[in-house]
Amino acid sequence: LALAKSRGRLTAEDEARWLRDLRHLPSAIQSVLALEPMIIAWAEQFAKKQNALFLGRGLHYPIALEGALKLKEISYIHGEAYPAGELKHGPLALVDSRMPVVAIAPNDALLEKLKSNLQEVRARGGELYVIADADSQIETSDGIHVLRLPEYAGLLSPIVHTIPLQLLAYHTAVIRDTDVDKPRNLGFALIHANAFLIACQ
Repeated sequence: LALAKSRGRLTAEDEARWLRDLRHLPSAIQSVLALEPMIIAWAEQFAKKQNALFLGRGLHYPIALEGALKLKEISYIHGEAYPAGELKHGPLALVDSRMPVVAIAPNDALLEKLKSNLQEVRARGGELYVIADADSQIETSDGIHVLRLPEYAGLLSPIVHTIPLQLLAYHTAVIRDTDVDKPRNLGFALIHANAFLIACQ
């Protein structure tokens, strides 16, 4: 914020909004953590699966990538993430009743386009797990499970939406009885990466 302000790219109004949102972030995170029982219920379903697909748009596509990475890293379930706008360019061919699809659905300018993607998934029998903001107007129904976050966090929304995905991966791994503190092959890779970096100095 200080850098943007020093370059004249941050108005006083925007700075005040950012600071307000940052101060509110701990409270928003606590509200998300209170949803953990529902996330555990999701994890019980994911623990039976071999694959999962994650979808996000805009700022939330990297969050979908994080969700897929954490799931395969500690639960050993194959997870892939795609920008929801590219769903028709390959990923949709993978969707059936055995493939859980996790969608990140903040109430932003891209929400209506994302809803169209969700309809395409359901039309092919895909089981949807949607992490949605309270006012996104996405309802739980047959084949659609909705984790409703208390509010839209604006530009800080990616932080808030990351937490349910990490908890989902964690609880799925616990149910599958994998060692979440020592994921297989991860430590080995990090040790060699660190050794390589030291050798290059």
